[in-house]
Amino acid sequence: MDNLRLAEGEYRFACIVWDHEPLPSGKLVELCAKELGWKKSTTYTVLKKLVERGVLRNENAVVTAAVPKDEVLREESRAVVDRAFEGSLPSFLAHFMGGRTISDAEADELKAIIDRYREGEN
Repeated sequence: MDNLRLAEGEYRFACIVWDHEPLPSGKLVELCAKELGWKKSTTYTVLKKLVERGVLRNENAVVTAAVPKDEVLREESRAVVDRAFEGSLPSFLAHFMGGRTISDAEADELKAIIDRYREGEN
């Protein structure tokens, strides 16, 4: 879903909402000024855009997420794999690892994730 693909600034903005929701819009303005260096007008412009796209809600001047963070991350991850690696998870992982080593615990965790999805338990 393209509406879940967020630009960097939009993602950072949404993270503020996810971390603090429910969030009065005035407090959101304060947090965006502090954490992003944004003016009030910028905050409200981005808020309006993300509300129109269905990512956030702004009801009675209280901002909440309409879409969970995990859903946005899942969509962004899929888009990267599709665009850069022609949908190939093995190719993505090989490039991501790029000579890195991982611990036995990390390898076991990755194997458990793969096994869970292979078995359809996701």
